[in-house]
Amino acid sequence: MNSVERRAILGVGGIFALRMIGLFMIVPVFSVYGNNYAHATPFLIGLAVGIYGLGQAIFQIPMSLAADKFPRKPIIFLGLILFAIGGMIAANATDIYEVIIGRALAGSGAVSAVLMALLADVTREEMRTKAMATMGLTIATSIMLAFAFGPLLVGSLGISGLFWLTSGFAVLAMLLLLVVPTPLRVLKHNLDNKSIGQQLKTVLNIGDLNRLHIGVFALHLTMTAIFVILPHQLNEVMGLSVRQQGLVYLPLLFIGFAVAIPFIIIAEKKRRMRQVFLGAIALMTSALVLLALGSQMGVGIILGLLLYFMGFNLLEATIPSWISKRAPVANKATAMGLNSSSQFFGAFVGGAMGGLLLNQPNLLAWGILAIIMGASLLVIIPIAQPPYLSSTTVTIPKNINIQDWSRQILAVDGVDELVVMAKEQVAYLKLDKTQLTDDSRQTLSRLAQSPLDI
Repeated sequence: MNSVERRAILGVGGIFALRMIGLFMIVPVFSVYGNNYAHATPFLIGLAVGIYGLGQAIFQIPMSLAADKFPRKPIIFLGLILFAIGGMIAANATDIYEVIIGRALAGSGAVSAVLMALLADVTREEMRTKAMATMGLTIATSIMLAFAFGPLLVGSLGISGLFWLTSGFAVLAMLLLLVVPTPLRVLKHNLDNKSIGQQLKTVLNIGDLNRLHIGVFALHLTMTAIFVILPHQLNEVMGLSVRQQGLVYLPLLFIGFAVAIPFIIIAEKKRRMRQVFLGAIALMTSALVLLALGSQMGVGIILGLLLYFMGFNLLEATIPSWISKRAPVANKATAMGLNSSSQFFGAFVGGAMGGLLLNQPNLLAWGILAIIMGASLLVIIPIAQPPYLSSTTVTIPKNINIQDWSRQILAVDGVDELVVMAKEQVAYLKLDKTQLTDDSRQTLSRLAQSPLDI
């Protein structure tokens, strides 16, 4: 990777980590501590856990549609402001309804897809897979760390303190946004004449993307429901307090992460993403079946969680990379927005469902989640391997009009997308090598004023 790409991954990864840790720290503790709020019921507690997902699901698509037409960074900054304000409202809440309002507002800062699209803009095609896989791992690790450290910190900070941390993380994320390069996107197929309906229709007509949306919906539904149900079972079966439960999650996180990494490498390097993806869903389904059958024994809970975390890490790491490969060039943010909306709508449904299942028999609660995960596997099985494309990096010649130069580059056969970073004097070209000719290669070399390896 070059310096621009490393800086982009550092900045975007840091923003993702801060947001995810802030959002998910309360998930493994709120089903217990939420009883301290006025008017709390099991359903409202579950709703408070998952309501941020509804805000994300509603606002992810309009924000991502806007980000395909306008600069991405101002939209991200607006989302982080909403995230911070929502955390402050929840931190000062005295009843469960105020918490729900704060979590919903925090969720309305729906910029996950815009962040992914920004990262895709500033990474070359052959590096994008690595960048997206890194983001997937960052998201998975951040969520797992939140599950581990939320229980460890709540004893000293309280629920209110965790919400204040959420707002503080949002401010830090705003500062990190300054680290990320600011690209100028120039597309051969411009969106200016496309309506919002046309943008959505283009993406929704791609069946494999819809299957990925179903997968991420089931993933986050089951994950959120698990951590509404689980704290009570760990206390009843293993006698663990909420704080002690964090010490269970942390080693399982790292073991699951370590086991998942070789399979992530196989998926990317050996181009076996479909096989690894389907295997991860099957593994999570098996984990939920094990939890249904063995939730009255400590070993059953631990083993079930370990298998679930392994599958969780695999899916979180591969989905962003897959979306970046399969999404249309000019609709990356829209495709990622639909996927993020599915993800967070799943979290909303999972939180509410977890509240409803909280007082149900263990076999029924875990069995329903296993059926949901297994059904998603059946729907996703027809998915095809993602396409593998190529790109190249060029140095922008000095003392030129960048707009004129960009138009000349895009006029060359085989060039589908150009991302210009004027400050760094670097541009990325997305190429269809089947359309490149000797003449187009020579033209590109002349415009870049240097020979190109394409």
